[in-house]
Amino acid sequence: AVDQAETDQELAFKINALGPKYLALACKASNAVLIHISTDFVFDGCKTSPYTETDTPNPINAYGRTKLQGENSIVQTTEQYIIIRTSWLYSEYGHNFMKTMLRLSKTRSEISVVNDQVGSPTYAGDLATAILKIIDSKTIQYGLYHYSNTVETSWYDFAKTIFKFANKDVKVNPIASAHYPTLAKRPNYSVLQSEKLLEQFNIKASRWESHLKKVLEGLT
Repeated sequence: AVDQAETDQELAFKINALGPKYLALACKASNAVLIHISTDFVFDGCKTSPYTETDTPNPINAYGRTKLQGENSIVQTTEQYIIIRTSWLYSEYGHNFMKTMLRLSKTRSEISVVNDQVGSPTYAGDLATAILKIIDSKTIQYGLYHYSNTVETSWYDFAKTIFKFANKDVKVNPIASAHYPTLAKRPNYSVLQSEKLLEQFNIKASRWESHLKKVLEGLT
């Protein structure tokens, strides 16, 4: 709820910053490993090449700031942690961009979607599989990692692909973010590089289109 984080920053801080801190304290007390999910929104989007784990975060909205505070509180509390930043999550469940597009397709024949925000859609099931591989690993290398599906795309192209795979006759018009104002500012570019996870755990990120097609085939 990125926009809600702007209007209720105290609650966002409690969930995104204090929550991970308490989890880290509990894990440290029980000698457990904490696996924490973070976000591409810790970056400002000023780069034009994929963000690595060594790039300096600079969040531009309350959601990103509180998520970064959560990361920092974990690092300061326990040594046994794995933080995974991911991006543009979608699945059959919950609220996400893919499901919103499918819902809109029932009542609209034409929609406008921003085409100047670029990232990497990530299937939640694929992220879960990666996490299980980390858990099953014989030697866990603690630290910060990035994981998202490949390749980079815009919300506009993502929407077009959703309708294509779902066989929905919806016209998608590209618009600039300036023409679709939101409470929270979004980074224009937030593609994540997943090479470190490949090197440490032999987990290779797959293309988002293949997962999207399977998910939509299961829903339609």
